[in-house]
Order: sequence, then structure tokens, then C-alpha cells
Amino acid sequence: MVEFAVEDGVARIRLNRPHRLNAVVPELVDQLVRALARARAERVRAAVLAGNGRAFCSGHDLKAEAPVLEAGASRERLDRIQEVTREIRRAPFPVVAAVHGYALGAGCEFALGCDLVVAAENARFGFPEVGVGLSVTGGISRLLTSAVGALKAKELILLGEHFGAAEAARYGLVARVVPDGEHERAALEVAADLAAKPPYALALAKHAIDQGIDGTVEDAFAREVADAQLTEYAGEADRAQEEWRGR
Repeated sequence: MVEFAVEDGVARIRLNRPHRLNAVVPELVDQLVRALARARAERVRAAVLAGNGRAFCSGHDLKAEAPVLEAGASRERLDRIQEVTREIRRAPFPVVAAVHGYALGAGCEFALGCDLVVAAENARFGFPEVGVGLSVTGGISRLLTSAVGALKAKELILLGEHFGAAEAARYGLVARVVPDGEHERAALEVAADLAAKPPYALALAKHAIDQGIDGTVEDAFAREVADAQLTEYAGEADRAQEEWRGR
């Protein structure tokens, strides 16, 4: 259900239920969480999350047979979905979503939980949960609000209307819009560019921004000073090592 490969320091993670437009079922979530954790364990420099077939991910598979849930199992299932976002934020490397076709519901949350989004022109985003009696997950109530503001977040979540790649880019949710069929190649190019940067600086910058979303301005001031000192120290260490090698 989830494919995993690493090449030149970049992990390629693909959702692989194309016959159901990569709709979400518990096994897919489990495999996605494990793939992200594996990328972290293998110390990759960047990762690309994509979907096989005609869509990135069409959301929860409403046609799948509903499991018989014991007390507390629903909470566990929702926590597991949120673990996808936690793994992305936990990773010291950037995760780039390569989106085409539908990215709806949980699929939209997977994409927008990534650090950067590259979208094909035919990509369609949306949060249909309210309309089918569900609730958004994956931390999107906080992450989306931070990205687009409270009023726009309410519009997107409460109305549940689809919006295209160009609109998503205007909202600040998509970094690049590319021709249909070019989304994964473009995302891999972005990931390769990121993988070539100093990993410590990249990890600190990602962590600082994520923590900035969660904390106060004063927290950001303190963290930025600490990170600047760390990057300065790491840079001096690299220069000293290069000088030693040049002797």
C-alpha cells in the first residue's frame, strides 16, 4: 500500500492503492507512518511523498467495510492518522508533497502537513469532512489557520468546497504549480536541491518554523539566537575540517 525507496539521499514514498485513488484505510496509514519513520532512521536528506495512479489521495475510503470498534479504538485510529503529521514534523529533513488529481480530506491533510507542496495543474484540494459528518484531523485546524488565517480556514473547512492548484498557490499552501504529469519530477528536483544544503542548518530552520507556529514571539527570539549560535559553531567546525584536509 505504500512504496519506499531511497536514491541519492532522497526518500521516495508513494501511496499505492490506485484502484481506490489511494483512499485511506488503517493499513495504508500504518505503512505510511512506518515509511516516514524508516526515512528518519536511514538518515535521508529529504523525502518526497506522492501517490500512484490518477490521484494523490482521495481521503478516507468510505466504501471500506467499517471495523467493529471497541471502546477507545476510535481514539486510537484518529491518533494514528495524526501520527503521519507528527512523523513529518519530527523528521529533521524536509518532506515535499507531490500532488496530482484529488487530495481530499485526509489526503489534503497529508499533503498540507508536509513542509513544501508541489502540485500539478490538475490537483484538486478540499476538506469534505464536515459534509459527511466527520472532523478534520492531522493538526490541520492549527496548521491551516496559521497558513491562511482563521476566516479563510473556516471557509475551506466549513463549506468543504474543492479548490485547484492555482488557488492553493494564491492561498500560500502550494510552493510550485507545474504541468500535469510533471509534479513528481519537479518535487524530486526540489528535494535534491534541499538535500544538497547543510543538513544541520536545514533541520534547525525547519524546527524553528514549526516551533514558531506553536509558540510565542518571545519563544521564537530565544530559539533563533540558540539556532544561530549552533549554525555558527557547525560552520566553524566544517571550515576547520576542510583546512585540516587541505594540509
